[in-house]
Amino acid sequence: MKLVMAVIQDKDSNRLTGALGKNNYQSTKLATTGGFLKEGNTTLIIGCEDEYVDDVLQIIKENCSQREQMVAPISPMGGNADSYIPRPVKVEVGGATVFVLPIESFFQF
Repeated sequence: MKLVMAVIQDKDSNRLTGALGKNNYQSTKLATTGGFLKEGNTTLIIGCEDEYVDDVLQIIKENCSQREQMVAPISPMGGNADSYIPRPVKVEVGGATVFVLPIESFFQF
């Protein structure tokens, strides 16, 4: 058995949970916050048998798109804020960061 943990953008969460449910995969949805953009994201926890991991990964890949987003940089600490002119920069967001962990045992009470 494996535990699949997928960190995705909030914008992709409803589409992904719907696709997982349509394929009979149950998931637990956690609201999390990313460290880079300081924006909300979603972490899905999915337990499945080893032979279904590739199917789950494919569903995640198909439903979590990457896109560009304009982000205003944070002013430098300790610098002169008067001369700092924040210019938005494009960063790539979205997609999914996925961890697949082996499960030694599983209990349901």
